[in-house]
Amino acid sequence: MSENKNTSLQLQVDLTYLNEFYSKTPQRLSKYSWFGNVRLHHFRVSEDAVLVRWLLTVSRGSGLSCGNQNITVHFRAGAPPVINPIQTAFPNDTSVSLAHNLTLTVPSGQSVSVTLFNVTHPKPGDWFLAAHLPKDDGKIEQQGLPSCSYLFQAQMFLRRAADLPILQYNIPLYQTLTSTPALFKVFVPEFSSRLDVFILNCSVMLGNDCGLSITVGSSTLRQGSEVKQNCSGLESCFASVLIPPWNTWLLVMVESNQPNATIDFNISANVTVGCKPLSVSSDFNTSAFTRTIIAPQSNSSGALSNASVSTRDQPGLLANTSEPMCMRSPSVFRDEQDVLSLRFTVSNSNLSVTSDLPTVLTLEHTSSDSGGTFVVQLNLNTSSLVGGFARVKACLTPFAPVLHLNRSQTCATGFAQGYSLSVSSNESHALLRIPFPDAAVWYLSLQTVCSDSVDCRNASAVVSVSVSVSACIDDCGPYGECRLLRTNSYLYGACVCKAGWQGWGCTDGVTAQSFSRQMAAALLLTFSNLFFIPPIIVALYRGYLIEAAIYFFTMFFSTFYHACDQPGVTVMCIMDYDTLQFCDFLGSVVSVWVTIVCMARLQEPIKYLLFMAGTLVISMAMQLDRRGLWNLLGPVLVALVIMVTSWVYRGVKRRHCYPPLWRRWVLFLLPGIVSALIGVCVYVFAQTDSNYYYTHSIWHVMVATSVVFLLPPREKHVPPWGWTNKICSYRRCKNEKVELYTDT
Repeated sequence: MSENKNTSLQLQVDLTYLNEFYSKTPQRLSKYSWFGNVRLHHFRVSEDAVLVRWLLTVSRGSGLSCGNQNITVHFRAGAPPVINPIQTAFPNDTSVSLAHNLTLTVPSGQSVSVTLFNVTHPKPGDWFLAAHLPKDDGKIEQQGLPSCSYLFQAQMFLRRAADLPILQYNIPLYQTLTSTPALFKVFVPEFSSRLDVFILNCSVMLGNDCGLSITVGSSTLRQGSEVKQNCSGLESCFASVLIPPWNTWLLVMVESNQPNATIDFNISANVTVGCKPLSVSSDFNTSAFTRTIIAPQSNSSGALSNASVSTRDQPGLLANTSEPMCMRSPSVFRDEQDVLSLRFTVSNSNLSVTSDLPTVLTLEHTSSDSGGTFVVQLNLNTSSLVGGFARVKACLTPFAPVLHLNRSQTCATGFAQGYSLSVSSNESHALLRIPFPDAAVWYLSLQTVCSDSVDCRNASAVVSVSVSVSACIDDCGPYGECRLLRTNSYLYGACVCKAGWQGWGCTDGVTAQSFSRQMAAALLLTFSNLFFIPPIIVALYRGYLIEAAIYFFTMFFSTFYHACDQPGVTVMCIMDYDTLQFCDFLGSVVSVWVTIVCMARLQEPIKYLLFMAGTLVISMAMQLDRRGLWNLLGPVLVALVIMVTSWVYRGVKRRHCYPPLWRRWVLFLLPGIVSALIGVCVYVFAQTDSNYYYTHSIWHVMVATSVVFLLPPREKHVPPWGWTNKICSYRRCKNEKVELYTDT
């Protein structure tokens, strides 16, 4: 005993603590409308961590007077957090548990806010932080304009114990506890049904009450992730965990509520194995593998899981007949099809589920799969019911299975709440969807439950099981688009909704647009481009053939871009969406460019050189950033400088204002400038998601109207429509007269 005592004291006193630091690059926060607006940070908490401290820094951009701003940060261990900041409805048959969240505030007049968030004894593995601003108000902000911007940075300080004492089963370890809690760890092997941690022979130097407490487990910021037992007033006590997580190291902490007291005690652990599947033969069952995997899905590659197959499922396999059979565990094949696309195939898709023994499927879920949606479907063959059948009950749990699915026991394990399903003759189909499931080995337990009035020994039913992982729920349905997002090397999926639909799977139609509203938006945005017909006619009449071609290009692609850009079912795309968008943005800016350059009344070689050079530069800028405000303002300012320079030169040379006629200023230039300014103001300041279809239509009308007023009159030597009526040798003769720059 003395040797044990000395060893344990040495282990506890010389416990080595190490510090680790991790930092993530600051990211700009966005207002929340869908999960793609959050800034996701992925951290890895190492084994034996005793403390994690996150330093959360929010920095406000300078230049504007901004009020108080709240930032929400969500925390979750094992998978990205499931959040619902705007209180939308989740799709049917979807089970969610919202993540723990914290609200940070940046006061008015303060540029930086720093917050510390501590988690004691965190669960090792993946931890995720998601940060975002409040709900998006729908205003369309133009890139390049000053705004209240916020940068979020997360840094993690981790403290871990490098040499925690290990509790061995049924071997007491003598400890002396002072003011510092004693820490241990214990390994839970596979097939464990119960873990007990005992405190024995507790003695205190002052008084009779040891005042100890035992905590088993690690914090996940969820209720039920730790089991705590108060041993006050007891010389011996124990903490029990029913159905502990398999193949996992658990943290054990013993602490005292008596300060400055020295307490001696013995601590030990014990694990109970209540049920194990029968051993299988070492021979690989090639025929079963070929039949269930290669034949139905010849173009996919499968990988065997670690699940075993009992002798009752596949006769002829060797088993230890001295052990009673307590469960069936069919083989499960893990078929990775694509990124966040995974399917589990059972060796026998039609499972015979009985009342005497549970059927357990082992579903290995890695960290790379936690960014999708876990989908489980059960279908009951109603013609296969035998005996006093009432229903088939199923329980899906991570880390360890539930093996007794009677009507009184809940679907939960030691540290995790499971998900229940059931099928019966009245409801033969059951569906369960879990967004962002924990990265763990999941277990699906099935068992037939009988009615009370009949014999249950021979009741059974045939159930078809389908288990898969997909990026989004039902591919986001008809009113959404499933997108793959990435933070560093971690991939996850989310739905971006359209036509006013909201929610995790774009199924919440509270703010959805009606078909008539969608049709009105499509018609306004497309037919408002017909206002470019008058500028085209005016340009042709005045001999500006290149300008007319550019206006037609803009009208054509703007019409079909908006026909393809509709959010609902009123969509028509004549070519790739990205191509239509590029041509629409390019045509809009080039139209403004050529109109202002044309107003400068330059010589034709110089004018056409500027047309071509400006178009090439604008094309490059559009490829870099199509929605940048300076893509429009830059060409406008350069063209205005060219025009003003040309006008000033003409005015100085001729010693009077240019253009010289007041009618030109009052009837054409001023109305055109006012129309253009109205269009720009509506485009930059008034557009929101809700009024986009008519404010953007006003932009089309105002820009087209301004072109009609601003295009200069044709040169006196140029006939209408740009050609003469004289026919020479079966072709129209062009006026080759040198252009005279007279007052017009």
